[in-house]
Amino acid sequence: MSCVPSSMPLDPQLHRVSGFQPNLPSTLSPMTRIDFYVLDSDVPARRLDVVCKLTEKAATANERVLIHADDEGLLKMLDEKLWTFRANSFVGHDIVEGETGHDNCQHRGVQLSTGAPANDRSLLINLAMEVPHFFSRFERTLEIVDQTETVRDAGRARYRFYQSRGYPLKHYPLG
Repeated sequence: MSCVPSSMPLDPQLHRVSGFQPNLPSTLSPMTRIDFYVLDSDVPARRLDVVCKLTEKAATANERVLIHADDEGLLKMLDEKLWTFRANSFVGHDIVEGETGHDNCQHRGVQLSTGAPANDRSLLINLAMEVPHFFSRFERTLEIVDQTETVRDAGRARYRFYQSRGYPLKHYPLG
């Protein structure tokens, strides 16, 4: 017994019913890809160096980046480092205050914030201890984990969170 109505011919190349279009939204996007960059160091400045390098690479590729943290002090340190981490270049960026300031800064490719992003961002660099509730809006999320006990343990918890929900994960050990 066949599940295909007899009036609808099968398309043998596609192994589906010809002419059948599922009732799905046209804007479906793939799941957010999660990349973990794991340092073998417990020096916090090393973690910020990696963030700066990844941010510079993304900005050069015209990615619209949000660097998210739950600590404003960490974002202020990163703000300074993005201007000075290379002698002959800098990464232009805006610090966005909380949840409301994103609309005023959409012209910049890189934003630093403790709040949720504007809808124009494609890459999230997460420095927060928890998985941000908005991470799935992004094409990619980068998690930068060092060997500081709190950062490492929180990174492991985030990895388990993403893994248990079936997100595609990549792991990049950094010496």
